[in-house]
Amino acid sequence: MEFRVMEVVSKGQEPSFREKLDVTELLQDRKDVVAAKPMSVELDVGPYEGTAQVTGELRADLTMVCSRCLEPVEEHLSIPIEERFALASMVKDPEADEDLILVAEDKVDLQPYVEGTLLIYLPMAPLCSDDCKGLCPDCGTNLNEQSCGCSRDVIDPRFEALKKLLE
Repeated sequence: MEFRVMEVVSKGQEPSFREKLDVTELLQDRKDVVAAKPMSVELDVGPYEGTAQVTGELRADLTMVCSRCLEPVEEHLSIPIEERFALASMVKDPEADEDLILVAEDKVDLQPYVEGTLLIYLPMAPLCSDDCKGLCPDCGTNLNEQSCGCSRDVIDPRFEALKKLLE
C-alpha cells in the first residue's frame, strides 16, 4: 500500500488499494482481543489542494472479551479514514494545517496509518449487551446466567465500625 506523493500531486495519478490486511500480530498484545479476521482495506488516493488525500474505509471483524462478564463478543468495525500527505520540502508554513501529514520522502507506506487508525477505533470496554450484569465480585458467578446468594450490600469501609455497633 505505497504511493508517491509527487505522482499524485503533479501528475494527477489516483491509485486505489483494495486489500486484506492480517492484523493478528498487531493485536497480539491486546488481552481483550480473542481473534481477528483479516481487515478489509479500501483506500483511494487523489490530489487535493496541492496535497495527496487518502480516503476510504476499513472493516474489521473481531472477537473480543466482554469487559463485564468475560464472554466472547463479536465486534464489526467500519472505520472511515481520511489523511492528507505533503512533502515537507514543498510546504511553506508547516504549522498552518495541523491535519496535514508531512513526509520527508516521496514514497508513503499507508500500512502504519491504517494500523494506527484501527487501534484508535478499537472499543475500550466492549460489552456483550448494554444491560450486561457482569460477574459477582465475591464468587465470580456470571450474573447474566444465574444469580448467586452473595450479599449485594456495599458498605463504605469507613463506616464498617458503625455497622458493628448496630448489631
